[in-house]
This record gives sequence, C-alpha cells and structure tokens, in this order.
Amino acid sequence: MNNKWLNYVGLVLVAVIWGANFGISRLAMESFNPIVFSVLRFGIAIPFFFLILKWTEGSVGIPWRIVPRLALIGLLGITVLEITVMYSIKFTTLANASLLNVAPWPIFAALFAPLFMRESITLRLIVGGAISLVGVSLVILGGSEGFSLTSDNMLGNAMAFGVSIIGALFNLSSMSLMKQYSALRVSTWTITFGLLFMLPLTIGGWSQTDWSALQAGQYLSIGYNVLICTVLAFVVWNTCMFRVGATRSNFFRYAVPAAAVIAGYFMFDEKIALLQMCGAACMAAGLIWISIERKRPAPIAISNKTV
Repeated sequence: MNNKWLNYVGLVLVAVIWGANFGISRLAMESFNPIVFSVLRFGIAIPFFFLILKWTEGSVGIPWRIVPRLALIGLLGITVLEITVMYSIKFTTLANASLLNVAPWPIFAALFAPLFMRESITLRLIVGGAISLVGVSLVILGGSEGFSLTSDNMLGNAMAFGVSIIGALFNLSSMSLMKQYSALRVSTWTITFGLLFMLPLTIGGWSQTDWSALQAGQYLSIGYNVLICTVLAFVVWNTCMFRVGATRSNFFRYAVPAAAVIAGYFMFDEKIALLQMCGAACMAAGLIWISIERKRPAPIAISNKTV
C-alpha cells in the first residue's frame, strides 16, 4: 500500500473513531456536565501531546510571534466548536445535528480554501463530493428520527449549521501553520489554548457530577476520548489532511454518521434501515471516486540545443 492510500485509510479510520464517539459520549453525558467532560478530555490529553512532541521532535516550544494566531485558532476550533457541537445536539434532533454538522463542512472547506492556500477544485472532487453528500443524507434521513424543521429545532439547527462553518475555518487555518510547523506541534498548542479558554466555563459544573458514583464505563469513556478520540485522532487527521489537502480530506467526514449509525446498532440496539445501507454504499463510492487520482503525464522536456 503506497503512502497515498495510507493517508486515505488514516482519514477513514479517524472518521470511524469520531463516529463511534457519538455513542460513547452519549453514555458519558448521563454522568457528566458536557463542558466539564470536554475539559476532562482535553485536559488529560494535553500532557500526552507534550510528551509525544518532546519525544519525537526534541522540543515543545513555539515562537512568540505565532502565539496570538494559535490562541485564536484554539478559541475557534476547540472552545467555540466543541461547545457549539454539544448545544446543537441539545437543542435539535440527533438527525438534524448530524446532517447539518457534517454535510456542509467539506463544502465550506472548498469555498474558503482559496483564502488560506492554493487548492484546486477538480471535476472529480465535485462529482465524488456530490455522491458522498447524497449518501450521507440517506444514512441520516433513513434513521428513525428523520429530519425535522419545526420551530422547536431552529436554534439547534442554526448552531449545527454554524459548526460546519467554524470547523472548515479551523481546519484551513491550522493547515496554513502546518507549512512551517508539524501537525503534532500545531495540534498540541491549539488544544492547549482551547482548553484555557474553556476552563472558566466549567465554574459550577464540577459539582453537578457525582464523582463517587462513577463506574468503569464512565472511566473507559474518558480513556477512549483522551487516548483514541483526541490524541491519536487529532494527530492522524491533521497529518493526513496536510498531505491530502483540506478540501479533499474533509469529504471523508461523511464517514462519521455511518460509523455513528453502526455504533448505535451495537451500543443501543438501534435498527439500521435499508435506505441507510444504500446511503452508506453511495457515500463509500463517492469517497473512493475522490481517492482515485489520475496521474498527470510528465511534461516533455524541450531542448534548446541546435544541431
């Protein structure tokens, strides 16, 4: 397997990890305040990031000149994004949140990409993205909850749609820094700054958790979120995204809802409809189509020598 396909496998793997986390986090939310749980997730993960960074690169520091930029990216992509995701789920249906969180994200990434870097939008990308968009819509709409546009869900719908915009800007702004610094270093510091901005929002939330009643399942959910969903997933995603490109890689987020549906089947005995299976097949076909890159013929060298 060549490096190109390893990058695509990495993107799919992270999407599956994040999709499975919908079910794991749902179990955790029965015991934790949502923002407190996020602070636990990122707070415990940060020492691992710094240890890995020190071990692999020999240093952990960053130039002072990029501190404001990293702080802004952390505020946008960690603090604001995480809180918006949590409350979008609270104020609308899971189907609405999944569709509006995931589906427009790659589209906004493609639209905003020229503002941050040079990335071309090819016909293959447009066709594959459209097929994947249809597929992920079928996966979500084929579920029992469906899609609801009632007035009760409007606030959550707007927040879920905002996640796609914030997330795309977060990815692109991070990628522009990865031209100078490693994905691991950028991830480490953006998460650190995001946590610092999130901490004041937990005031009063810690007392809402009955710490003495926590069982093995809650601790396992924290461990999964820290080691797998944060440390492993952030590094792998950012590394693969930098190599593949933000526009192309963000379409692989369409695998997240499919993984969430499968997690619901195993964890909550939720049924998988035929329409959802058709949607998953359609989504997979679109992502495969995006992944197959045709090699451009090498330019023929023209000699300036004369006989």
